[in-house]
Amino acid sequence: MTELRGKTVLALLAPPLVIGLVGTTHPAHLTQEASGYWTHLHVILLPLFPLLAVGPWLVARSVDAIYGRITLVLGYVYACFYSALDILAGIAAGALKNDREGGLGTVFGWASDLGQVGSIAFVGATAAAAGCMLRVSGVRAFPGALLALGGAFGFMQEHVYWPGGVLSMAAVAAGWAWMIVTSRRGETSSMLEA
Repeated sequence: MTELRGKTVLALLAPPLVIGLVGTTHPAHLTQEASGYWTHLHVILLPLFPLLAVGPWLVARSVDAIYGRITLVLGYVYACFYSALDILAGIAAGALKNDREGGLGTVFGWASDLGQVGSIAFVGATAAAAGCMLRVSGVRAFPGALLALGGAFGFMQEHVYWPGGVLSMAAVAAGWAWMIVTSRRGETSSMLEA
């Protein structure tokens, strides 16, 4: 594997960090008072969430074409279904709450089910890409892989609520950063041995 280029590093680290920062302002509960902000926050997050799938795909495809395809499909499933969660539980529920109480249970039920599919796909894409990094960097990448996977799982459980969801995004970014550093160290060691 060649050294991860700046664009790949940016694709791995920027989305979870930006989403986590936005998540620090996410209301804990959808109330009448918070409903307008809730809706607008999720409109802002809508184009950001799919970007979480880009970094793992770039890593996996640089290591192995088959894993690249698998990660691309899993990332696509994540992007589609997690966007459904954001649209339904974020945008639609906020809008419904802003107008009236009726229909929230239905919207949240659908959002939860669809978001779960997307979240599982994100965990799978993260696992596949982390596996590629382990293949290249060996055991040095293992702590980063655990951090990224733990963050992906935490994201599935906590969305972007403070503190769990925000910390999950930080764990995803820290895990990728660890794996990036270990992959670079491995290349430096290989060059020194040659």
